[in-house]
Amino acid sequence: MSNIMILDCTLRDGGRIIDCKYKDSDISNVCRDLTYSGIDIIEMGFLRDDKIVNYNGNSTFFTDVNQINKYIPDNNKTLYVAFIDYDMYDFSKLRICDGNKVKGIRVGFTKKQFKSDKEGIVKALKSVKEKGYKLFIQGVNSLGYTDKELLDVIEMVNDVMPYSFGIVDTYGGMYLDDITHIYGMVEHNLNSNICIDIHSHNNFQSSFAFAQEIIRICDSKRNIILDSTLNGMGKCAGNLNTELIVDYLNRKKASNYDLDRILDTIDSYLSPIKEKYNWGYSIPAFMAGIYKSHPNNIIYLTQKYRLNSKDIKYIISAIDDEKRQRYDYDNIQRIYNDYFSTVINDDISILNLRNKLVDKKILVLAPGKSIIDYEKDIKKLLTEDVIVVSVNFIPDNISCDYHFYANAIHWDKISNNIEHKKCILSSNIKGNIENVIRVNYASLICEDSKLSDNSTMMLLNLLEKCGVKKIMIAGFDGLKPNEDNYVNSDFINSEHGMQFEESNRIIRKMFENYLERTSKNLEVVLVTPSIYYEF
Repeated sequence: MSNIMILDCTLRDGGRIIDCKYKDSDISNVCRDLTYSGIDIIEMGFLRDDKIVNYNGNSTFFTDVNQINKYIPDNNKTLYVAFIDYDMYDFSKLRICDGNKVKGIRVGFTKKQFKSDKEGIVKALKSVKEKGYKLFIQGVNSLGYTDKELLDVIEMVNDVMPYSFGIVDTYGGMYLDDITHIYGMVEHNLNSNICIDIHSHNNFQSSFAFAQEIIRICDSKRNIILDSTLNGMGKCAGNLNTELIVDYLNRKKASNYDLDRILDTIDSYLSPIKEKYNWGYSIPAFMAGIYKSHPNNIIYLTQKYRLNSKDIKYIISAIDDEKRQRYDYDNIQRIYNDYFSTVINDDISILNLRNKLVDKKILVLAPGKSIIDYEKDIKKLLTEDVIVVSVNFIPDNISCDYHFYANAIHWDKISNNIEHKKCILSSNIKGNIENVIRVNYASLICEDSKLSDNSTMMLLNLLEKCGVKKIMIAGFDGLKPNEDNYVNSDFINSEHGMQFEESNRIIRKMFENYLERTSKNLEVVLVTPSIYYEF
């Protein structure tokens, strides 16, 4: 029998990308297919305290091991486990392992918790064993420990004598020499009867290489557990792919996992999720690895804002090292605002714009596809008292008096090919840019909204400040799934990673608030259809 075991954690760690909201039938079917594919250990989900989670099914956030039993087929070969975060469960509520199909419990704790509450952690770990479960100890972020600190943890682990101890690359920051160094320390100092578990994340595209290297260098007398997920499913960069390590072990180590069944499971249950949610290697994930950042920080920045990669890199690097390993969205928001809200005095710019705009009708051209569809109707509006302002793009067939840019990516693409004196730039766009009209970013955003820096709404706020009396808007379309929503391919056919429905709802609310606030002083007319307003 091979000393290498696969622990598939699709239903737990993979599920975090969808907040563990699997359908009951999918949980049963994935568990069944993994079982009959020969996977050695299947992690069914989290155990959370019932004060934190209200379990009503269709989720792998459980509050009692008995809730898990119905999903598990009758089987004597596969080991089924659940995961507990140390500070999110009352261990006194854990049932005795008597007739449960869940035979193992994985317990994760942070370095900070280990240093501040070692006695409590040891008590909790021993209670899991006393209740008859195989105990898996997972020390979060192995790379965050010094060698001496790691030896202290290993000493505690040897005292507790669990089934397994994990080397965990929580933030995807390990290189090959890191994993081999830590593995060597653990291998040399850990009791030989304890399995070594490897849990990696794929920020540097190294998870599969790590697994192969551990298989190559491991002591054949020591049991090794490799954590993986189907299709590498997981937050941000994701995990080691189950299908890859299964194929490798079948080909190189004469294992007998059923790869065809695993591939069918991916097609049936993971592909529909992959269509809606992204994971895998990306530049933001790469930066999360560099700075050892919790993936939620990256996800938050990529979903809420359209940023250049270097901007995301700056914001993550500006987070305190300890805070970076958690997620504090208020803190990120503050750093974001500090970075982008370069305070400028735009009084002169506003005054000059007011003098040119106040007695004119303003036609705002947002980048929706209706600009093309309704081009003839839009051109009929062009008269001597109409000023045309585009948002983050240059229309092909409609001449503009001004171009408003609040997005650095779109500005960078055209900055060398546009007449600067016609450009209005918000102060979040960095650089010493000559001959443009600069306006203050912080005064134009809708601070209480998740999409606070929507460029069209920022322009509308600017026009209000300039005292205009009538605004006509075209191309403020909203987002429809499975359609080309924009005038050209420079615009990504999504909104900050959000679902279309949520994005439309948020912008609709902002626009409604704007109309209500300005109704007494400003007439707003939409000249093309919009999801944000009844046309």
